[in-house]
Amino acid sequence: MDLMSVISFGLFTALVGLLTWWLTRRDDHRSSQGYFLAGRSLTFPLIAGSLLLTNLSTEQMVGLNGAAFTDGLSVMVWEVVAIVALVFMAWFFLPRFLKSGVATVPEYLEIRFDSQTRIFANLIFLLAYVGILLPIILYTGATAMIGIMGVESLLGDLPDKLGMDRETCALWLIVWLVGLMGSVYALFGGLRTVAISDTINGVGLLIGGFLITGFALSHLADSGSMLEGAQRLLEEQRDRFNSVGGPQSSVPFGTIFTGVFLLHLFYWTTNQQIIQRTLGAKSLAEGQKGVLLTGALKLLGPLYLVIPGMIAWSLFAGQDIKPDQAYGQLVREVLPGPLAGFFAAVLIGAILSSFNSALNSSCTLFSLGLYQKVLNPSASDEQAVRSGKVFGWIVAISAMCIAPLLASTDSIFDYLQKMNGMYFIPIFAVVVVGMCTRRVPARAAKLALAVGFVVIALGYFVPPFDTIAKSIHEFHFLGIVFGWLLVMMLVLGELYPRQTEFEQQDVKAVDMTPWRFARPAGLTLIAIVFLIYATLANFDVLR
Repeated sequence: MDLMSVISFGLFTALVGLLTWWLTRRDDHRSSQGYFLAGRSLTFPLIAGSLLLTNLSTEQMVGLNGAAFTDGLSVMVWEVVAIVALVFMAWFFLPRFLKSGVATVPEYLEIRFDSQTRIFANLIFLLAYVGILLPIILYTGATAMIGIMGVESLLGDLPDKLGMDRETCALWLIVWLVGLMGSVYALFGGLRTVAISDTINGVGLLIGGFLITGFALSHLADSGSMLEGAQRLLEEQRDRFNSVGGPQSSVPFGTIFTGVFLLHLFYWTTNQQIIQRTLGAKSLAEGQKGVLLTGALKLLGPLYLVIPGMIAWSLFAGQDIKPDQAYGQLVREVLPGPLAGFFAAVLIGAILSSFNSALNSSCTLFSLGLYQKVLNPSASDEQAVRSGKVFGWIVAISAMCIAPLLASTDSIFDYLQKMNGMYFIPIFAVVVVGMCTRRVPARAAKLALAVGFVVIALGYFVPPFDTIAKSIHEFHFLGIVFGWLLVMMLVLGELYPRQTEFEQQDVKAVDMTPWRFARPAGLTLIAIVFLIYATLANFDVLR
């Protein structure tokens, strides 16, 4: 790591911190509305920027490019199909959340079902964030930083003194450095601070992502021409430029219509970490514009989240590197020193973005869902915010301890999607039934949350159930569980219906006038998705 890399890294990181402080210095960080929902003041550029960068953290940059290194273009399903889910969010889910004026998804479940359902959902979210999401964000971020910046070279004899190898020592050091920085952002700033820093970093991340693709393509060609590099890539990997995943792919084509699509729907419509910035929208129209703009920007995702991984395959195949190391190796190989420092700073911003968002959501779920509802019902706004900050530090430290233990995982992106299914599917099933029916009772929702979580865990980890799940593919297994949960809740709704039909009330939290172009914009995005798949599909791999 040269001096220019260090200087550019420090300057960009400091610039983001200074701008974020300046723009949020007069914000309300004392009330729950101001701290957790940005005072319901977010406009569509901030919503789109924050949504995009929260998603584009290192589990995407490192993990998805690592999956592309192994499987080729078919893994673009994790970017392109997300657009359809975002359209559903704008059309169906967001209006219902904003109409009830909720700050969390479990809060909506309390309105629709009962307080016990809210507590149950809160606990599932918190366990998932602490044990799965936050550690993965920190681990992938540290892995990328080590690969790009060569952190091991700066450690001197510290690893020997600690009795660690250099890579393990660097991993622990970066995890704790990033974790502490992210905690300061999230716990002292609140949602608007997170959203603004996300948007600033988002510009840098997009620029950096495209730069890497451009430099990597040029690196492929002896002449340094991007066009010649692209031609070489296409010639060498013609069979891998296929939107259709074969039976041996991590995402076989059929799974798009079962577990993969369900995971997308939950992630973009019900995942507290993601949708919290949409719940802070100034109006329904601003929220819809922000969500659909995010969908439009996702169309560019494969250019910097999939293609670099495929380029890495052309450069490094046969060199015995793990898929999750491919992206960091590529960046180190192709970027000049000053740009490597800039991109490392941007990547730190991406790590912080996802970490901040998940941590802020964890604090929101605890403070508004457990502290004010169960532990201290008479708590003031200031007490609720204070409890969230204390809980946030506990969560952050726990995640920093767990993250380095993920080093033994083969593919972090596959691991993430697998673990997400345990809580994504049951919560999403309950939300869908709650929004689409009026007589299904609370007992059905609570049973679905418990049964869904347990059954999926059995199918993942406990013989012989795991053998059965793998025999039909884990994503198909998630789709089957989701279907049975819907059937179970609907049957219980017929056998033990609510005494009165649920009627959602408009609490007038925001202006509910929809954006007049929401439907045509959404239809256009869906049409583009189908066109992309049709253009790049080769169904011969299914034979």
